[in-house]
Amino acid sequence: MKPFDDGCAANDEFQSALGGSYQGELVRDLLRQRVRMPEPVEHYLARPKLTENITAATGPGSVLFLEAPPGYGKSHALCAAFRETGLTDRLSWLTLTGLENDAGRLLALLEVAVAARSKFGGRSSKNAASYPDALSMLLSAFESADFSGARTLVIDNVGIIAHPASIGLLQQLVLETPANLSVVLVSRKPLPFETHSLELAGRFRRIGPDELELSRAETFDFLKGSLERQAMTTITAEHLYALTEGWVTPLGLYQQEIKADPDARLPIQESASVERFLRDAVLIHLTPGQQRSLRIMAELDVVSDDLFLALADSSCDHAFRPSAAAEAGIPIRQVPGRGKWFRFKPLVHDWLKTPAVDGTEDRALKASRWFSRRNQVPEALRYALIAGAHDEAVRIASDASEALLIGQDTASLLSLRHSLPESLFVESPRLKIVYGWVHAIGGQFVQARKLVSDLEADTDEFWRCRIDALRGFVLRGEGAVDEALECANRALESDKLSAQGRLVTELVRSSAFCAQGNFSKAREANRNAVRLAREAGDAGSEALAVYAHARIELGKGALKHAEQLLRTGLDMAMNDSARAARVGEVRLQLHLVMVLWHQGRESEADRLLVTCIRHAEQTRDLALLLALSIRVLICRTNGRLDEAFTWIGRAERAMQAWKVDAAVYVPVLEALKISTWLVSGQLDASSQALERLAPWREENCVPDMFPMMPGLLDCLQARLEIARNEDDKAAGTLKAIRDRHQEMVPFGLELHVRLLESVIASRKNGLAQAQKLLLDAVNLASEAHYISPFSELRRELAPLIEKTWPRLPDSDFTKELGRRYGIAGASGAEPIALAEPISERERGVLELIAQGFSNQDIADNLHISLHTVKTHARRINAKLEVKSRTQAIVRARELGLL
Repeated sequence: MKPFDDGCAANDEFQSALGGSYQGELVRDLLRQRVRMPEPVEHYLARPKLTENITAATGPGSVLFLEAPPGYGKSHALCAAFRETGLTDRLSWLTLTGLENDAGRLLALLEVAVAARSKFGGRSSKNAASYPDALSMLLSAFESADFSGARTLVIDNVGIIAHPASIGLLQQLVLETPANLSVVLVSRKPLPFETHSLELAGRFRRIGPDELELSRAETFDFLKGSLERQAMTTITAEHLYALTEGWVTPLGLYQQEIKADPDARLPIQESASVERFLRDAVLIHLTPGQQRSLRIMAELDVVSDDLFLALADSSCDHAFRPSAAAEAGIPIRQVPGRGKWFRFKPLVHDWLKTPAVDGTEDRALKASRWFSRRNQVPEALRYALIAGAHDEAVRIASDASEALLIGQDTASLLSLRHSLPESLFVESPRLKIVYGWVHAIGGQFVQARKLVSDLEADTDEFWRCRIDALRGFVLRGEGAVDEALECANRALESDKLSAQGRLVTELVRSSAFCAQGNFSKAREANRNAVRLAREAGDAGSEALAVYAHARIELGKGALKHAEQLLRTGLDMAMNDSARAARVGEVRLQLHLVMVLWHQGRESEADRLLVTCIRHAEQTRDLALLLALSIRVLICRTNGRLDEAFTWIGRAERAMQAWKVDAAVYVPVLEALKISTWLVSGQLDASSQALERLAPWREENCVPDMFPMMPGLLDCLQARLEIARNEDDKAAGTLKAIRDRHQEMVPFGLELHVRLLESVIASRKNGLAQAQKLLLDAVNLASEAHYISPFSELRRELAPLIEKTWPRLPDSDFTKELGRRYGIAGASGAEPIALAEPISERERGVLELIAQGFSNQDIADNLHISLHTVKTHARRINAKLEVKSRTQAIVRARELGLL
């Protein structure tokens, strides 16, 4: 690729002005060779994402910074992306080496790249007193040149520039970019100068690894060919996405290997091309000391600079800490909200751990003691187990039972369980209590009962209150609501119960009252739990209490309030640098997924589910059953019935592998099967499954994580009866639901019942009454945009919705309803909607941000405090799902908010 001006090259006069460093034809040939676009590669994998981002970010006078992850910088990906944008005819490419730390050499290259002979011709350079003056003249001449359309200058490998004079020239180029030039900077390192003024002016955009990654849906689309050829299953694709987090290059390389040799099914991190890519992209440029440092970091799930230095040995490069590795472009990311804690991409993490580095167990023991000194009990236990230090692990488990209960690191505790002799349990009631909780949290209620059954509950109040608390938890998990409340109340009567034990027991009470529909008492119990958490300064436990509060709002159908609570709780959990109660964070995320699902925001829910499933599997959290159930619902809503059954099978295998009591998961999975069979018209299979669930339905259990389960099973019974034209039976089944719940029918269940009643009315009492019932249900659901029951009952409701459509109110909810039912006049592009709308005050702050005002200026203009401005700005970023002021401005303009 030639520079902008076909014959433009550095002339002797200009070189003389720079001190005579470069003279003659040899220099001109060298510069022409350096300033060109590399040859394109046809099948580079990152091209679509780059093309999309470059098209959006390049424009007259704009500056784009591509903070390229490994495999992007100095690659042909950018070349191919530019070719697809149609910019190659007006593109100049400059790849820097260490030699450009000579400012004169850098300026000479920039002159070749951007000079316009007709306007510049070297005349202005004679009067240049300094390199900055020469560059200013060069850019001024370029801006006045008569070009047809703007030009683009790509400067690759910017991170290699370290000399202040050369950095100053690059910064000057960025600040003084002419209106007819677009500058693209590429580096694996952050820019060595500030860009805030350009960001505020809307002229600067940063594209990092996040923007270049595929979403889950894009990953499945990328792997579509392999899925259609049955070269891989959807479970494999899901696993690949979880490992790569949408990192397109290893995904593409692995797909090519599968296509070339379908029988070779090595894990992605062991496949030859991916392993070669990781070695070349991650390790090949590092010194042996830096490589050892990376491998030691990879022994930990998350690592900070301080923790790394506590573990590093003399063979490590102690300066190459996690923060330095991130700055160097290694795929290790800062954990959001955790301060200076970092984690590798899962694929890189797994790859770096093989082969293991010598001294792994000793470092694991050091890590355990490092966490112990900071009262981070679950992590301390986990690394004690990795170190094989069973005595240390038993001490941690015995001394910190309630802390472990709140941390709920079930996976580590169960791992320890297999190595403990039974004699220890005979001697230690505390261990029995601890493992009673562990089994209960993991859904192994039978084993939990067995462990504490031989304790003398009536002799020692210290143990009696703890046993009552545990039994209350077990009974609530099994769905015995009244008995759970009795045990919980009895436990709380004792002053011997620890603060953390009381907290969990209050959460049990809150859940039980919520299941009864007694929301006022549920809120009271939850407030007690919040107070205990705050008194203990335990943000992780407070997150669990927020989760319980959100469940109450969810049961009432207040989806918007529930979402606000869940997002607040997640912010709180992310700001807890101690990482306590990871399970609390997962539960918050999962219930946010439920809110999104109920509101029909499947793509958002789908994206968040990936993280939830991975964390639940890591901690052996029973919430995995809920996560996989939501995945089934999403698949079924989108007509992917085979995939829905695949996820049901995965859930069943996971529960069996974890030895979860059948009564915990069988009714849930059977209900999912029934609803999927009803969609496909398999009535006999649905009927048989309902018969198998008859004993469980007779007990009227209300599972902790599925409080609407009994009522929804009755709805499935009514749907089967409607499908068989047994309308009277169906009406009786629905009436029984109302009789059982009286005035306390959960909101979601109420919607299901009303919609099914409208279907029965259309067949028995005529269209007018059915339409009235349907209109009432639509009005009830529209306020919270509670659309999931309409999606669930599409097969039954479709005829009635179509007939009633003209009478439905004109609202966003009904438009969405029309799209889902394929009604003529309701189709069209789905509008972009925010998860939470921008308030009027936030809109005012956003408008001033877009005008370039600082936070203090905004505070002065709106007569509010600086802290309030920062709070508004943080909430604006969260609502727009962006990370900076510039991104917020761009996103707001896309949405028409500015």
